[in-house]
Amino acid sequence: MRDQTIPGHEVGTVAKQILQINFNFSGSANDLGKEFAPFAEPIARVPGLLWKVWLMDEARKESGGIYLFEDPASAQRYLEGEIISAVKQHPKLSNISAKTFGIIEPFSRVTRAPIDPIPA
Repeated sequence: MRDQTIPGHEVGTVAKQILQINFNFSGSANDLGKEFAPFAEPIARVPGLLWKVWLMDEARKESGGIYLFEDPASAQRYLEGEIISAVKQHPKLSNISAKTFGIIEPFSRVTRAPIDPIPA
């Protein structure tokens, strides 16, 4: 395969951090949504969080989120914080997994990824 580098879009050091959290749940998706609703505002106030997309696959009873943090340290603090601690202890959740990824900003900008902070 030929080099696919776009001139002016070289891959460099990655600052922003994606966090992907997935888990299985018992009960209905509607009930899970009601239980998670109170978490939305506290998550929105997490230092360093730029945004979160909430995920739901009701048929497979799988849910989670994709988060964009301004840096790896912010993502790590969130993973070690009270909100994730509560998720890990929730009796209706199982198979909890978390992965972090750097992003390739130049290519992400070409494909219109929402990687800039959203005005409050």
